Amino acid sequence: MARSALARTALPVEPGHPEATAFAADAVAGLTAMPKRLPPKYFYDVAGSELFERITTLPEYYPTRCELGILRDHAVDIAALIPQGAALIEFGSGASVKTRIVLGAAKGLAAYVPVDISADFLERQAVELRKEYPGVAMLPVAADFSTPFELPIAIKGMPRVGFFPGSTIGNFEPHEACTFMRQAGETLGPGALFIVGVDLVKDLRVLQKAYNDKQRVTAKFNLNLLTRINRELGANFDISAFEHHAFYNREKSRIEMHLASMKRQKVRLCGETIDFRAGETIHTENSYKYSVESFGAMARGSGWRPIEVWTDADKCFSVHALRWA
Repeated sequence: MARSALARTALPVEPGHPEATAFAADAVAGLTAMPKRLPPKYFYDVAGSELFERITTLPEYYPTRCELGILRDHAVDIAALIPQGAALIEFGSGASVKTRIVLGAAKGLAAYVPVDISADFLERQAVELRKEYPGVAMLPVAADFSTPFELPIAIKGMPRVGFFPGSTIGNFEPHEACTFMRQAGETLGPGALFIVGVDLVKDLRVLQKAYNDKQRVTAKFNLNLLTRINRELGANFDISAFEHHAFYNREKSRIEMHLASMKRQKVRLCGETIDFRAGETIHTENSYKYSVESFGAMARGSGWRPIEVWTDADKCFSVHALRWA
């Protein structure tokens, strides 16, 4: 679970809007497939975003806390790798909370390029950052970072540093992660540095608790996806007839999140009737966990050379520095 441009849309959209059309098409395609699935990017309406922010503060949810600690503890080390006059390009910037640690430590940065799918959100964040870091050019780019995009002409000739925190890499299927890593290298260019947050394989009990918290905030977050489909696409899901399931798939080294039907039922969606068997699930998200070695191997296979890695004391999370060939 990780919030990013890959896994976030903007506010609810009106029927007929291209985003609403895409949402409807993805929902129908996913729910009529076998097995049923829904893209995790649709978690993040207003309610979903608020629930995710609550998740990041839960005692069981270690990734945000661990990554922030690593970045703070090793800010000087990370800054030492960043050339003077460099441009920092963040893939899926969101609220830029973690970026502020890097911006504060890397005094010689010339530009910050936050890349996010929501143009309005980006501009609001840029306004705040310009006040906080007046010596750094703020050059937001509204784009889906999971596909190729153009960088601002203003950073032409600057050394480039990519930033991809939040363990979002784990939301990609492994082959998709490799594709993204190669695309990022081609976008950043020869000699570029890439700072990537990666969640690590760990004790099963820690993983289980992180995605099945006592307050059931993660369950509400998962179920909110059906609430959103009802509201925006006119479906008639009985939310009380589904429950949150999250478990570790050891063979694939990933946490899977599902919504399980508690009974046999039918749901209407966009003119389709969708049948559910008792116990049948909708697969809503994967979160792959890596070892330091397995992520390093994937990075090398994608054209990157690992140069440094930092972890928290309990080795729950890692931050990797990579160099593009």
